[in-house]
Amino acid sequence: MSTPQEQKLLDGFGKQVAIFRKRRELTQQQLAEAVGMSVVAIAYIETGKRWVRPGTLSKIAKELKVNVSDLF
Repeated sequence: MSTPQEQKLLDGFGKQVAIFRKRRELTQQQLAEAVGMSVVAIAYIETGKRWVRPGTLSKIAKELKVNVSDLF
């Protein structure tokens, strides 16, 4: 279980991923395919239910054409 601070960070991260994905006009399916994840995993990330591994984090940032730090 995560602390309230961890959950706040997770929620904020997920919202940023969703914002940048939509700005790039990508669907969750397209992002998932580009980074080698399932659509469900992307949905869980965007809704604050799942963290990503560092390597996946880099792939997501690269696909969204942002710096990793922009997602936080």
